[in-house]
Amino acid sequence: MSEQDSLRPGELSVAPPKAGDAGLEFIGRIHTPWANRADCPRHGKPDGPLCRIELFEPWALALQGIEAYARLEVLYWLDRARRDLVQQSPKNDGRTLGSFALRSPLRPNPIGTAVVVLESRQGNSLLVRGLDCLDGTPLLDLKPEYCPFSGAGNAGAANPRG
Repeated sequence: MSEQDSLRPGELSVAPPKAGDAGLEFIGRIHTPWANRADCPRHGKPDGPLCRIELFEPWALALQGIEAYARLEVLYWLDRARRDLVQQSPKNDGRTLGSFALRSPLRPNPIGTAVVVLESRQGNSLLVRGLDCLDGTPLLDLKPEYCPFSGAGNAGAANPRG
């Protein structure tokens, strides 16, 4: 282990997942009002319905301090999406575009992203608005939209509450 890998005071680590293809591990589950894709909004809205992001152990400890932020970036795995389409006609209007030219959930690696409004934290769960995914969607990661520790360029862009 190099000096760069050592822990700083106050830091805590857990055993990482075994290395695999990409080494991704679901760290939680997202709970929304939508059970099927037809009911799910195309884009989340900051005034949308209240949704819950649940963190699994041992990742719940990583939520410490998150209450200081009003908006979070959420990354999730669209586990019920097709992964084999390279071209799509999303509006069924005869126009075809490549999957990478669209924000469609139908893609080779169906990673979804959303910027959400953090309403509150309740233990290992976050109550948020602005999601656009199905109930039970696996959570990949979350982070503050802006963070004062991101460097001088973002220091003024921090989005803390208060």
